[in-house]
Amino acid sequence: MSNLQTIDKNIEKPVLTKKSFENDQVVRWCPGCGDYVVLATVQKVLPELGIPIENFAFISGIGCSSRFPYYMNTYGFHTIHGRPVAVATGVKIGNPELSVWVITGDGDSLAIGGNHLIHGLRRNIDLNILMFNNQIYGLTKGQYSPTSPQGKVSVSTPDGSVETPFNPAELVLGAGGTFFARVTDADPKMMAAVIKEAAAHKGTSFVEILQNCVIFNDEAHAKVTDKDKRDENTLVLEHGKPMIFGKEKNKGIRLNGLQPEVVIIGENGITEADILVHDAYEKEPILHLILSRMKLPDFPVPLGVIRKVNADSFDEDFNHQVQDKMDASKYKSVEEMFKGSNVFEIA
Repeated sequence: MSNLQTIDKNIEKPVLTKKSFENDQVVRWCPGCGDYVVLATVQKVLPELGIPIENFAFISGIGCSSRFPYYMNTYGFHTIHGRPVAVATGVKIGNPELSVWVITGDGDSLAIGGNHLIHGLRRNIDLNILMFNNQIYGLTKGQYSPTSPQGKVSVSTPDGSVETPFNPAELVLGAGGTFFARVTDADPKMMAAVIKEAAAHKGTSFVEILQNCVIFNDEAHAKVTDKDKRDENTLVLEHGKPMIFGKEKNKGIRLNGLQPEVVIIGENGITEADILVHDAYEKEPILHLILSRMKLPDFPVPLGVIRKVNADSFDEDFNHQVQDKMDASKYKSVEEMFKGSNVFEIA
């Protein structure tokens, strides 16, 4: 056995590339769908994480985005509607060494899967959740979803939706989430950087991807993705940096009490020193909640990592608890238990 271990250590690990994570399956999304960008970006980032390819697992629910595991040369499981977080929880607890990724959509995660999502966040299981938010049910042909804006006309709301939509960021923070970030499918560079941060986070990382559905909800995010609009309509967050935005980089966010407000640097005595500085690592979520509620037309849409804090993860604590029980048990295996006394106690 010792010789085998020595031989294994001397085997050179293959150098992983984007192509390592591609397979022979034909990618079947509508031409122009934002899912292609997410797939290519993930496949590009994974080789940079230093994780063996056999230690990745992709779990999805139901929806256009949930075809993702078919196109990854990794372990994967296409589960049932709304259940990917539940299945991924079992995968992670049973296989702690795996890097487990959940691929889900706004309908899959926030409607039928909402309860599983909030408890996964509450437990802070070491999962990486990528939520594709196109504000519509694409796979089932255009019904409104939990994130569709009020007034949205769809096949299921011909007179416009009267519901108040979910704010994914606010939901994640309210459930005790330790990592929340938001990116768009129009900026793969930012997406790649955020996915790397999400992968490094111990606990549940949740990345909302504002993704375009060209068929049933085209240009739903145009105000934050179009090149001629995004500078004025988005706030790119960086930890420790002032919240400055705009084409001229002359606008900023400051707090007036607990209310955020947009100010112009250079007007009315406003200087960069007056601008709010982003702190993604602050454990108290007040600032992060304020950012989560900022939206057009009154405020720019925050992009990047909004919250990233450390906390115990359920899977680590659970497995430590199991190991402690095993160490304290007089039986070291199931076989030993069955071969032991005729009477045994089940704890």
